[in-house]
Amino acid sequence: MPATGDRVRIHYTGRLPDGTTFDSSEGREPLEFVVGVQQVISGLDQAILEMDPGESKTVTIPPEEAYGERQAGLEQRVERSQLPDGVTEGVALQANVGGHDMVLWVTELDDDSAVVDPNHPLAGQTLVFDVELVDVDAGG
Repeated sequence: MPATGDRVRIHYTGRLPDGTTFDSSEGREPLEFVVGVQQVISGLDQAILEMDPGESKTVTIPPEEAYGERQAGLEQRVERSQLPDGVTEGVALQANVGGHDMVLWVTELDDDSAVVDPNHPLAGQTLVFDVELVDVDAGG
């Protein structure tokens, strides 16, 4: 089993409870990260810490261990000219708001304006991951 600070490689498929896939490593190299140091959502971190190399399992992660609960009323409509050229709906933008760095997701986009939202698109969602721990590099 890996320990906090170990570098791990996993294959995964993330889906919603209705079966809709939102992300997967299928067809790509395994995802590599240091486990236990908040490089991935906490529910996935915890699941990996309880697995052996080569093991596969399905884990269900509640919102509070994923992207948190959705906070209503945070969306804002801004002028399109305030966004970088070439921005598309669904993209995450780095912004400094009131001296704080944050990520804003573009949720709507038209010729003149856009709606940006600091809530992650998966906030408030229970997530289901099929995960395989490919290998562990002790000590990162």
